Amino acid sequence: MKKASLESLVRFLEGEEVTNLPEIKAEIEAELAKGKAKADANRAVYAELHDKVMAVLGMASAPVTAQEIADETGESRNKISYGLKNYWASEVVVDTTGKVNTYRLA
Repeated sequence: MKKASLESLVRFLEGEEVTNLPEIKAEIEAELAKGKAKADANRAVYAELHDKVMAVLGMASAPVTAQEIADETGESRNKISYGLKNYWASEVVVDTTGKVNTYRLA
């Protein structure tokens, strides 16, 4: 969003008359759409990754680390950790007693 548009919006909120409101509205909608598209793409990636991670956890005979899951799936450890904490927390049990967290199916 353009700095000039933000300044106009602030002036409008302060009660001044602003003539380019439709332009500002279009810019805001474009920014929101861009953010939504990125979020939708991320959700799709994690939805696809879900089955791989759950399969690894299902086959494990003992709790495993995010790195071990990453090694099995070929995905990054950070992506696995984020998914386990933010998307699949209700499906896994986390053991935080060791130096590294381990995970198993709930």
